[in-house]
Amino acid sequence: MHDAFSGFPTNPALLLEAAFQAVAADGMRDLPFFHSQIPIRACGFQLFEQQWIGCMLTPWMLSLLVLPGPQQQWQPRQVGEKLALALPCGNVSFTLGEIDGCGQYLACSLMSPLDSSLRVDQALALAENSARMALSLPVVDGSLPSNPRRRALFRLQRGNGADA
Repeated sequence: MHDAFSGFPTNPALLLEAAFQAVAADGMRDLPFFHSQIPIRACGFQLFEQQWIGCMLTPWMLSLLVLPGPQQQWQPRQVGEKLALALPCGNVSFTLGEIDGCGQYLACSLMSPLDSSLRVDQALALAENSARMALSLPVVDGSLPSNPRRRALFRLQRGNGADA
C-alpha cells in the first residue's frame, strides 16, 4: 500500500484518459458491453474545494470522479471503500478506486454499462452535462409543499387543513 497519494497540480484529464486507454487495451475490448464507438474522455474536470471533479466516459461506463487537487495528500484507503460527499447537487455516494498512472480516486457510477443505443455526441454531452450538474445547486420550486409527507399533500388538496 502507498504512503500517500499526492494531488494533481494541474487538470488530470489527459492522465485519466491515458490510464483508462491502458485498461481498455488490456482485454476490455472483448467484453460484450464494450461499445467501441464511444471514446475514452475525461469531461468537465475542474477544481472544487481543492479537489478535481469531473466525469469519466469510457466505452463501458460513465462515472463521476473525484481526485486530489494541488497540494493535497490523500491517505491510502482500501479499494472498494464507500464514502459520501456533500456536493452542491446533494449528497453523493462514491466508491474508492485505483488505477495505474493516477493513483486512488473516488467514483460514482452514473451509467454502467452504457446504453447500447447511445451515440457518440449524446455520450459526450451526457458526460459534460453530468459534470456540470454535479457542481450545480439544486433548483427549488417554491410552489412545492414544504412537508413532503403524503398526508400534507392531501391537506393541501382539500384545503381545509384537516388531517387525512
